[in-house]
Formats: sequence, structure tokens, C-alpha cells
Amino acid sequence: MTDRLPTLFVPHGGGPCFFMDWGPGFPADMWDSMASFLRSVADGVGRKPKAVVVISGHWETESPTVMSVEKNTLLYDYFGFPKHTYELEYPAAGSPKVAARVQELLTGAGFACNLEKERGLDHGVFVPFLLIYPDADVPMLQLSLPRGVDVADLAAIGKALAPLRDEDVLIVGSGMSYHNIPGILGRIPGQAEPSAAFDAWLGSAMEIEDEAERLHALEGWRNAPFASTCHPTPEHLLPLFIVAGAGGGDRAARVYNAKTLGNPQSAFCFGEGAGRWDRANAGSGELAARLHP
Repeated sequence: MTDRLPTLFVPHGGGPCFFMDWGPGFPADMWDSMASFLRSVADGVGRKPKAVVVISGHWETESPTVMSVEKNTLLYDYFGFPKHTYELEYPAAGSPKVAARVQELLTGAGFACNLEKERGLDHGVFVPFLLIYPDADVPMLQLSLPRGVDVADLAAIGKALAPLRDEDVLIVGSGMSYHNIPGILGRIPGQAEPSAAFDAWLGSAMEIEDEAERLHALEGWRNAPFASTCHPTPEHLLPLFIVAGAGGGDRAARVYNAKTLGNPQSAFCFGEGAGRWDRANAGSGELAARLHP
């Protein structure tokens, strides 16, 4: 392929949020904007890749581990949701060939990389991809987050994986740019200011064009405004740093920015890709105008 694929960080919502009624106390359209964005991702990427490698905030291991199976199963790693959400299906194929390539790239960069043949795709993968590629017609591989590594190491993992973008493999980080669960559910008062401040900092850091300067800014994320409030634990932000590494010197664009119960969530894309997000799915009018001049 001559056109390099973009690489993305997307929000995956809360549990099976797009496939259930949240009931009294929650707005009926609580997750509609995020769902609409996820449905736009395939068009934004511009062509169907030969495979997708997803780094989810819901799988951590001692060293990077990639799934290597012919056909994926699902891991319903959420609790207390309606029965039908444990019957969702996403029968996407795997790709041992691409898994071997991931292992080759990471070991070549000095990272131990294991192959996993038993674990299913967790909800950080199958829930958003039920909207992104609903026909489950693109092979899916999940790559774990290594425990206890710093932003520089995560970015180095992404940089090692970057050649996949030239091999028609899409790299996606799946997490949440704001992940305080009680706050997401509206159970903590006064979250609008902290979440907005952190979101503004994150957007500014991602817009830095120089790759080294951008990485330096991201390395200081724990000192960002209200970082510990917005991320009591870091795992849902960590996939972004792998994506940033895979983005390399490409410009980053914020392709989604909308509030869930008053707290902003953002998605980012590195690289131009062959397609563009629909104006209606790019977030606010101001953001849409900037993304689609």
C-alpha cells in the first residue's frame, strides 16, 4: 500500500453502554454523540484495513502480549449489566500472521513480546468495534499494556509498531480521555471544571507539532491540571501514548470532543488517512470547522 493509514485513540464508553437503556436518572441520549463518532471511524480511516491492532485499557500484563488466534472469542469483563449485554457477538477473525509481525517488530526494538492464544477480546475492543466495523469483517488483534512502564516506553512501543501503518494495519488505542467512573456517571459534584481543564491541557499537548516536544509534554501528564481527579488510575489514558508513538512526526488532530454528563471526552487521530470525519460527527461546531476547513 502506498497510503499510510492513520493511527487513532478512541473512547470506548462505559461497559456495553451503546447497547442498553440506562434507565431513570440518566439522559436517554447520554452516549449518542460518542456512538455517532465511533460509527464515523470507518469512513474517517478511508479504507478497510487488512487487520486492526487494538490496545485497550482493560488488558495489562508484565510484558507486551499480542493475541494470536484464527478466530476471536469475547471476554465480557463488565459486571451488573442487563443479561442481553452478555450475549453480544463479534465474531471477528484473528490473524496469527499479523501477530507474528507485531512480535517481530517489538522484539526487534528490544521489548519482550508474548503470544496469547486463549484470552478473548475485552469490551474495550468489541464494544466500540461493534460500531466501527459492525460486520466483524476485519481481523482483530489485541495488544496488552505492559505494567509499570513510563510514557517514553509506551511511545517507544508505538514507534516500533509504526511500520504496520505502511502494511495496511490500523493501530487503535481504546480508552477514555476522562476516566473517573463515579464522575462519568454523575455521582461526583463539581467535575465539570476539573474535566474541562484536563481536556484542554491534553488537547494542547497533542497539538504540539514537534514529536519530541509533544512526547515531553505527555510525559508530564501527571502534573497536568486535575490529572489525578480525571484519572485515579492511568490505564485508560495509557493507550494514547502508544498511539502517539506510532503517530511519529505526523500531526495530531482532535477528531471528537463532546461531553458526557458534563465531562468532555476526546479522540485523536495522527496522519491524514484517505478519508475525513463527517462534519456532524466531529464534535462542536467550532471543532468541526477547524477539522474541516
